[in-house]
Amino acid sequence: MRHGIAGNRLGRNSSWRAATIRDIAKATLIHQRIKTTEAKAKEARKLVDELITLGKKGTLAHKRRAFAILCDHKLVSELFAKIAVRFNARNGGYTRIIKLGANRRGDNASMVLLELTEKEKAPLTETKKAKRKLSKISEKEAVSAEKTEGIEDAQIVEEGKGKESQGEKKKDERGLKGIFRRKKSEK
Repeated sequence: MRHGIAGNRLGRNSSWRAATIRDIAKATLIHQRIKTTEAKAKEARKLVDELITLGKKGTLAHKRRAFAILCDHKLVSELFAKIAVRFNARNGGYTRIIKLGANRRGDNASMVLLELTEKEKAPLTETKKAKRKLSKISEKEAVSAEKTEGIEDAQIVEEGKGKESQGEKKKDERGLKGIFRRKKSEK
């Protein structure tokens, strides 16, 4: 009988289970929000909360304990310097689990979002439309710059060759579409 045995086995042996939970905890600390199954999220939440508590304490011994779990110096230093600082006012509840409406296709496992409650403030980014407009403007500027360079080159060639340069200038005026279009057969 299974009396008093806590935790979900997740269908793995102990070393695989520990590795899975560790990797989910690392991903949660790095990305601040991950999508996973409900059972894995409930197990990983315990470890993430423990790691943030170690980060809040901040001693060398706690850093070593966190490194023993995470095995990543850069992530441990970020945990102690940036992530744990955001949670100084909280006494627990560092993560939340948000259930998603759709279950996973194939095995019908219930999917959830595991996220940190105090997220890093992302810098204000531009909307997609604004980015598209900027990219179109920059493309137009680049094309116009190429045209002016081509015209200057054509003028230099005109001075040197005469009649041949006029044909080359016409090719430059056609642009990229003209280069890749099929030539009409002359009859």
